[in-house]
Amino acid sequence: MSETLKEDMRGALADVNIPWDEFRNGVVLVTGATGLVGGALLRVLSAANAEYGLNLRMVAHGRDKAKGEAIARECGAEFFRGDIRRPETAESMAGMADRLDYVFHCAAITKSADMAARPADVTDTEVCGTRNMLKLSLERRCRGFVYLSSMEVYGRTDLPEVRESDLGYLDLSNPRSCYPESKRFCETLCAACVAQYGLPVKIARPAQTFGAGTPKDDTRVFAGFARSALARENIVLHTEGRSRGNYCYATDAVRGLLTILLRGKDGEAYNVANPAASATIREMAEVVANEICGGGIKVVVGVPDDIQKYGYAPDVGHRLNADKLMSLGWKPKHGLAEMYKRMLADWKHL
Repeated sequence: MSETLKEDMRGALADVNIPWDEFRNGVVLVTGATGLVGGALLRVLSAANAEYGLNLRMVAHGRDKAKGEAIARECGAEFFRGDIRRPETAESMAGMADRLDYVFHCAAITKSADMAARPADVTDTEVCGTRNMLKLSLERRCRGFVYLSSMEVYGRTDLPEVRESDLGYLDLSNPRSCYPESKRFCETLCAACVAQYGLPVKIARPAQTFGAGTPKDDTRVFAGFARSALARENIVLHTEGRSRGNYCYATDAVRGLLTILLRGKDGEAYNVANPAASATIREMAEVVANEICGGGIKVVVGVPDDIQKYGYAPDVGHRLNADKLMSLGWKPKHGLAEMYKRMLADWKHL
């Protein structure tokens, strides 16, 4: 673990707003543990387990055996490999523990190219996987469940700033809508389980999340900019860069998810974003070129002829409002430039 990640862990544990003792002698399941957010959650929970002697049992789920076993070893967790779409996966998970206190359901297909090429698989993973995890949590009388939705549920809106109730337009004829529309459906499914069964589900709508712990081979735009910075190569935009992005540092997002779990209201959705880190794609590229590389590289536009295969989301212009989560005591720590600096420092350690 790099010194940057160690600093992140210390910073998370210093958050007095999180009642860490709630996890004492508990059992936590993290699905999608091989992803950035799932792995960051496990690292923070593992650090808290060691620091506070929580006797916390952690179960990590994923489909990639090598990555899953690696993160499980690092965090002292048990790894369960399985296809979350299949009911037998949930049944096998149920056999691992006679009780289940908390669930963070992070599993999803998040690559834009997959959303364009495999929209049915994206939908199936989201809907079937979420239904299976909710059913498992009901059977195990779970004390808390956080569903990771997405800022993409807002679709297109003319509002300059969006709060949790401000849903906009999604084009249902566009296969790329498979991701945000399935997230919307799963939020409704979560709300239904709260209303009908009293299952304590909260919903997180994370902004795009990165920082220390992000894999070097991440395919998202922000990571491509970082690789250009490392190589001292010009940043090439595949679009005009007008779409506004909303971002949050990885460990800040984890603290947000823990806050939602332990302080949030059942059935409610919460934006997890740093409003100060909102920027257009072009603005973010300029931050990397000028603040990270000191003007040593340039930003150029080169739109490919096969742009559709990349599966980029439609342009949006809104900022995410995070007042609702902040009202629970959460505050983001790292701005956009700092997010890049810490991610690059971590990469240099690898």
